[in-house]
Amino acid sequence: MIKIALAQIDTILGDKRKNLLKIESLCSEAAKENVDVICFPELATTGYSPELLRSNLWNLSESFGGETDTLLSELSNSLKLTIICGFIERGKISGEVFNSAGIWIPHKKHFLGTFQKIHLINNERIWFTQGMHIPLFDTPKCRVGIMICHDIGFPELTRILALKGADIIFLPSAWHKEAKDIWTINCASRALENGIHLAAVNRYGKEENLHFFGGSQLIGARGQTLKLANYNSEELIFCEVDFNAQSRTRLELPYLRHRRTDIYSIEYRDKNEY
Repeated sequence: MIKIALAQIDTILGDKRKNLLKIESLCSEAAKENVDVICFPELATTGYSPELLRSNLWNLSESFGGETDTLLSELSNSLKLTIICGFIERGKISGEVFNSAGIWIPHKKHFLGTFQKIHLINNERIWFTQGMHIPLFDTPKCRVGIMICHDIGFPELTRILALKGADIIFLPSAWHKEAKDIWTINCASRALENGIHLAAVNRYGKEENLHFFGGSQLIGARGQTLKLANYNSEELIFCEVDFNAQSRTRLELPYLRHRRTDIYSIEYRDKNEY
């Protein structure tokens, strides 16, 4: 059993200092509730819209030892809290930036690692470099998988994380209101298919014509909504994740164990179709 906090926040586009102050305040609030893990939305330190930030994405980007890394490392250590937060990660090549989520755990001087968004959408494809890796992160209480926003629409990614041994998956997002129905379906489906808890943390607020609706949620291993944030404001919600219940669900609904990987390949279907 772990306790998690989903930080459904609004952000100020391009104002990293003010966004980090809000993140710091919410981490302190979560620590008072004895939370093990807190998760913030996609690109929570800078705001979302790459077409509005444009070349300023480079100035706002950072890597190992940057402003975000330093602050969240200090908070994680002082508050004994695991922190997951979206930020613009600077690549090794000049001008290369990633839509990333970092994870900070106690007793580390820097972040444990980052997940770089794999499935970019719309204008993200113009400005960001696509991620190429599917890491897992060992925290003090559990093994964590991370995806970002549009990644939830691709069952393969969630399945890989589950098969690699993730105990829970976090989904920092900036999902807009026009696709609210897809958000609900995707989150429930990915959790149910893999018998895993999914903590989906969505942005609230507005950036020009983009409206982010909130609706952050903890989905159980049966695809059921265990906790749901509101759709009309910022909110910090607290949830408990029962890994024993997750194990029982995998016994009752053995989707992972009943996979027929021996016949899933295209080559097999082509050969045996007639």
